[in-house]
Amino acid sequence: MNPIPWGAVYAGGVQCGAYALGRTEAAERERLLRDCSTNVENLAAGRWETLLSSAFVVEEPMPLPYALLLVAVLGYAEYAYGAWWAAAVFLFGHAAATLLVYGVLRRTADPRTRRAVDVGTSYGFNAVLGSLTSALPRGTVRTAARVGLLALAAVPVVRRGRTFTDAGHLAALGVGIGVSLALDYLSGAKHQKIM
Repeated sequence: MNPIPWGAVYAGGVQCGAYALGRTEAAERERLLRDCSTNVENLAAGRWETLLSSAFVVEEPMPLPYALLLVAVLGYAEYAYGAWWAAAVFLFGHAAATLLVYGVLRRTADPRTRRAVDVGTSYGFNAVLGSLTSALPRGTVRTAARVGLLALAAVPVVRRGRTFTDAGHLAALGVGIGVSLALDYLSGAKHQKIM
């Protein structure tokens, strides 16, 4: 087992970065956020590095309950499957959900949405959370968890006032559940389970 809790290191680094960003001049803060954002404007201009940079920046410090939940989910993923696996699922889910949202918005988004700041940890978090459903006992519990998580993520998408971020959360969770289904298929009953 890895002695370094990389999920906690990541969350702590993002949180420290948010506090540091909050102390910068407003114009500089806005420029940094826009440079790291995976908005339509940046991706359409070929700024693909934002698929990585956006996962390490948040607009505001994360609320403590969310930060602790992020550490818990990433920590369990590291414990159950290893740090490399957790990081790969996080980054894959973050990038895949971002690209799915971009694919929908690139032709339909208004100018304000095209330039909106789109940074944060939530797409990766949702992907890892979805992937961890494969660690639950097979059968009703695992299926109920998958359906329940998708239903919770779908609620903001179907309500009025939804944002593209709501759709991104649902897409990321779907990607993570897809990873868990692939893991179920490839490993059978061999992978670890939550006890």
